[in-house]
Amino acid sequence: MNLPQAMFLFAAGVVGGALNAVAGGGSFVAFPALLFTGVAPIPANATNTIALWVGVTASGGAYRKHLNISRRVLVPLIAVSIVGGLAGAWLLIRTPAQTFLRVLPWLMLGATLLFAFGKHLTGRISAGISRESSDAAVAGACVFELFVAIYGGYFGGGMGIMNLAMLSALGMTDIHAMNALKVVLGAFINGVATLTFVVSKTIVWPQALVMTAGALAGGYLAAHYAQKVPQAWIRGFVIVVGFAMTAYFFVRAYG
Repeated sequence: MNLPQAMFLFAAGVVGGALNAVAGGGSFVAFPALLFTGVAPIPANATNTIALWVGVTASGGAYRKHLNISRRVLVPLIAVSIVGGLAGAWLLIRTPAQTFLRVLPWLMLGATLLFAFGKHLTGRISAGISRESSDAAVAGACVFELFVAIYGGYFGGGMGIMNLAMLSALGMTDIHAMNALKVVLGAFINGVATLTFVVSKTIVWPQALVMTAGALAGGYLAAHYAQKVPQAWIRGFVIVVGFAMTAYFFVRAYG
């Protein structure tokens, strides 16, 4: 890794950390950046996971006042996040690189569509993730979160978007409260996935350290600033980035 590549990865980490802090989708920038600098697909995914995990976890402090979820709801969601994150990371390590590249654009497309249209498609669901949530609502949220966690451990790109879509579908409307819960769940999903990647020696450490530094800066600063920006602007920007990166990977995989 030379100096221009390090600067490029640091900048990608800043943007990726900022995106994850405000709405999700940071891997749409960080993961391609690693590929562009010559890192192989599966190590790039693992490296991207650890860098953005640190960044998004650092952003959690800015949202702590918005986290108002009871333990009755939060604990089961954390538990399934850990199980799913481990399962997804295990699947990634055993997936051939070429297979991963062909599946990737479909994963990114699904995540972007969920974020863009999930609320409209599920607008009749109004149970909500609140202190008064029924047992059925909590169970349904855990089922959704298990699949999101498996996806997050496997790829991670768009996991934040998928979590926001799931929370929106289950009745949450305040994007800052959604981000607070998303940060907590994402920290556990990517945390256990990162541990798996470290043990399996899948991470490329020089690139990981540079991108982590960028993600820390971008994640923390953006989490504070984003709360002053109209929510529609944040959502629109993430949707544009998501579709752009999806198109790129479709061309790369099938073009």
